[in-house]
Amino acid sequence: MSLVSHAWFLTGSTAVGKTDVGLVLAEKIDAEIVSMDSMAIYRGFDIGTAKPTAEGQKRVRHHLIDTVAPHEDFSLAKYLGSAQAIAEEIRSRGRQVLFLGGTPLYLKGLLRGIFEGPPADWEFRISLIKKSESKEPGWLHGQLKAVDPATATRLHANDIRRIIRALEVFERTGHPISELQQQFERGLPADACRVFVIDRPKEELLARIDRRVDSMFAAGLVDEVRRLLADPRGLSKTARQAVGYAEVIDYFGEKQGLAATVDLVKIHTRQLAKRQATWFRSLSECQFVNIESDFTPETVAERVFELGSRR
Repeated sequence: MSLVSHAWFLTGSTAVGKTDVGLVLAEKIDAEIVSMDSMAIYRGFDIGTAKPTAEGQKRVRHHLIDTVAPHEDFSLAKYLGSAQAIAEEIRSRGRQVLFLGGTPLYLKGLLRGIFEGPPADWEFRISLIKKSESKEPGWLHGQLKAVDPATATRLHANDIRRIIRALEVFERTGHPISELQQQFERGLPADACRVFVIDRPKEELLARIDRRVDSMFAAGLVDEVRRLLADPRGLSKTARQAVGYAEVIDYFGEKQGLAATVDLVKIHTRQLAKRQATWFRSLSECQFVNIESDFTPETVAERVFELGSRR
């Protein structure tokens, strides 16, 4: 099953209002929601991820929420495998699939797949490392430049791990990794997909971000992070990177006071929203749905439904 051909996608920057619109849209198209949020997948990460409420999850069945323990890492490849299986199961019951969330890497992976390449060849890697020890600095980078100048230009000479991987791919396949990755950079036109990005005026979005962060702390984000850290298994590297959680962890380490922590979460959330928007603009599959503050979830969902029904 081609996800791009059969599924609906609703995304947008953090705090833009995806959850409420998604619930209405899912009911309208008789869909189940598959989360496209890299942090909502963690159990116990509730307040800082703005997960759908219990009421919302009763209205529409959700998937890939609260499925991973906080001490576990969760990769893009694992997400795509789970999402594909769930989407097929939903379709087998005659229902639509709505991917809902704001993690751009998940969105791109669902739309275009990922390049995994050949498995690691440790003998080849070790031989390269040993050989480079007797060569002048930058020798490995020069070897890459000779067979894959595009990747060599992109990688710093000190990025040994990625340089060796690129040389390994060329050794195993006979093709530069840059050439093999190109297929994952080519997307479909927006009118061939149902990929919709909710977009708001910048100042309005920033105000919504500030209100969300304030409400998260008022709802007990600090206590939530304290409970998560109390687990002797700890938090995975992936989980610790979540905006809101990382700053509160630093607060516990007395790197800054609470007021400064709140301000820092707002700054980092704004930066996240900007990065998300940049990603969405880079994907040809995305169609932006511009909304103003006086629009309701119902009117936005109706607009998305109208656009999607033309596909």
